[in-house]
Amino acid sequence: MTDVGYIRVSTVDQNTDRQLEGVTVAKTFTDKASGGSKDRPALHALLEYVREGDTVHVHSIDRLARDLGDLLSLLQTFTGKGVSVVFHKERLTFTGEDNPFQTLQLQVIGAVAQFERAIIKERQREGIAKAKNRGVYRGRKPSIDVAQVKAMHQDRGLSPSAIAKELGIARSSVYRVLGEVAQD
Repeated sequence: MTDVGYIRVSTVDQNTDRQLEGVTVAKTFTDKASGGSKDRPALHALLEYVREGDTVHVHSIDRLARDLGDLLSLLQTFTGKGVSVVFHKERLTFTGEDNPFQTLQLQVIGAVAQFERAIIKERQREGIAKAKNRGVYRGRKPSIDVAQVKAMHQDRGLSPSAIAKELGIARSSVYRVLGEVAQD
């Protein structure tokens, strides 16, 4: 029976120190990725590592998952392997035993976390729209030089595959640019 920690922060510059502070674990798995991302190598490694009788310690529910479906699925996977999950901030422990009140708490907290994420995304979209209207936000710089692609195709007679290879971009991007140029 091993106590294992799971820590997640959204960006590489965020600090992980406050999570699981004072909790003694034998091994810690740390992801620096969005909670909504399915690409979390440490979480996958944790799922492979834990065995029946182990306990996974997580600072809070939103560190494990950002939507209710993912949260329930992960908990089912852990408890299905005989692994307990402890959420320290919410003071909840899940062992897989049928506890209707705990299940209700989990679903309410998970739904609130999912709602908060949706609100954050909505505010972000609104902020970007307002910035665009003010002419402040222009998005990221184009990664493909349209004039360069056009010149390589028309002046040098290169095929889309050759252009893509020389520029280190996807062939579909070259086709898209050439299609836009043809429409002009």
